[in-house]
Amino acid sequence: MMIKSDQRHLYLQVIERLKKDIETGVFKVNERFPSEFELARELGVSRATLREALRLLEEEKVIVRKHGVGTFVNPKPLFTSGIEQLSSVSTMIRKAGMEPGTIFMDVSESDPSEEDIAKFDCNNEDKLVTIKRVRTADGDPVVYCIDNVLSKNLPLGTEELLNVSIFDAIEKSGEIRIDQAVAHIEPVGYDDEASSILRCGIDVPLLVLFQKHYSEEGEMVLYSKNYFRADKFSFHVVRKRV
Repeated sequence: MMIKSDQRHLYLQVIERLKKDIETGVFKVNERFPSEFELARELGVSRATLREALRLLEEEKVIVRKHGVGTFVNPKPLFTSGIEQLSSVSTMIRKAGMEPGTIFMDVSESDPSEEDIAKFDCNNEDKLVTIKRVRTADGDPVVYCIDNVLSKNLPLGTEELLNVSIFDAIEKSGEIRIDQAVAHIEPVGYDDEASSILRCGIDVPLLVLFQKHYSEEGEMVLYSKNYFRADKFSFHVVRKRV
């Protein structure tokens, strides 16, 4: 297992070797690495060289180092999507070759708060529907969704929401088409409600995606707050030079 000498910096060779060992299963996902002393000895390099390699691997999110615990192989996200692409959670799961589902749902109707009235530009007489769902991939919970929509924009009624997507429910009448969304992402280390529902402990962070969905006429028709397991999902942005 020792590193063979070539023209590259030694830490680059260590990075290449450790990546290869991860790909071939020598080191498995969530498995703890040997101690720095043991690993440096096995690779035939100094601990300083090994630490530099591990630092860069951590920056690439190939590994994760937990203080006082050890170094572990970071699991690769199962689902990845461009944040500029407006697609449903179900679509993302299907693209990964898995079956989407729902294992929990709560639908409630209430009077809109002052913040809701400003957000949706609605009246006091309007009713706000809150839909809470846990989306699954092959039966495993991966996203906790909290959606808010005005009752008047749900022509099917709340009882039909178990069988159709929120987008489909809103667009069923043909009078509204969701055209775009403004998204904001925040990392969350742990959330009492969401982390418990998604069956992840304090060592599994969450990505919270806040989205305001707008119709072709510019009306905000849906506000979503979705908690994604960060070990299952990743998002990227395509940036172009201007």
